[in-house]
Amino acid sequence: MTDPVRASHTPDSQLRPQGVVVYQSKRFQIVQFEENKKGSPVRLREVIEHPGSVVIIPLIEGDRICLIANRRPAVGATLLELPAGTLDRPEELEQAARRELSEETGYAAVTVRPIGSYWMSPGILCERMHVFVAEGLSAGPQALEPGEDITLNVVSWSDAIAMCLDGRIEDAKTIASLLMFDAIRRNT
Repeated sequence: MTDPVRASHTPDSQLRPQGVVVYQSKRFQIVQFEENKKGSPVRLREVIEHPGSVVIIPLIEGDRICLIANRRPAVGATLLELPAGTLDRPEELEQAARRELSEETGYAAVTVRPIGSYWMSPGILCERMHVFVAEGLSAGPQALEPGEDITLNVVSWSDAIAMCLDGRIEDAKTIASLLMFDAIRRNT
């Protein structure tokens, strides 16, 4: 049986057509291509090509978790989230998870382990998010990037799950990652 955490998740080149880059930014590009589905007319499609990202579940002693309140101009709100970041430099996934955890929360972890991954919005975006659990945390100073407005919110595990279910947490990566790990915790 294939281990889903370690299985290859590269796009199938037969299914993913080549296209033309119509926009290039520092962290992603938009590619336009012709989609030709059997029995349908050819249509233009755009896909956002993204290098991927990591999200970290920082477990604090005593069955607590560190969430962040992150100001998100794209939605005009401050959202409760797990720390996360784009794979925008050459480094191993675990290194990226450790770096993002430290930058956004100030915490350093004794152990950082992968628990899974998922496509963020596969209808338009090819970003794969890799989920890590960080344990054995020690506090330190945040190292926020210019423009980041992040504050820490330490809550109990049960409160974090309740916030996913009652709408206080609206961030999809946080909901998916917390519920994924909650299922893992319940089954071990």
